Amino acid sequence: MVQVQGLIKSFGTFYALRGIDLELPRGLFLSIFGPNGAGKSTFIRILSTLSRPSSGKILIDGKPLLENAEEIRQRLGVIAHATYLYDELTAMENLQFYARLYNLPNPTDRIHQALSEVGLEARKHDLVRTFSRGMQQRLSIARAMLHEPDILLL
Repeated sequence: MVQVQGLIKSFGTFYALRGIDLELPRGLFLSIFGPNGAGKSTFIRILSTLSRPSSGKILIDGKPLLENAEEIRQRLGVIAHATYLYDELTAMENLQFYARLYNLPNPTDRIHQALSEVGLEARKHDLVRTFSRGMQQRLSIARAMLHEPDILLL
């Protein structure tokens, strides 16, 4: 479960987020949409521990996010506009890199499965810089899902 209580993020006098309260039980899908500058990306960055809130509290399964960021980060998958891929590595090498970050034991089978699921198994030895934007996004999905996260942020 994700609980957000009184979340505020300000940049000087500008409030990107002001007083966000929500509770997301397991299995729930939540879509957040709004115009540019509404705070959607800021909210995702805070939930993914890439940014700190100005105030408020976030709990993941009852554990405070900030005090347990490393543990909780292991349970998150993030897909953003930025793919977080390395252009000079192959698709396979990118996923091997992330498998090491997530301490996946014997990740080869899981990497092949992830590449197959996004339709990139045949391109596993190609450099990411040769991929179209759509192919990079598909590889980014494989990257985010590689460690079978409890929470997926898109």
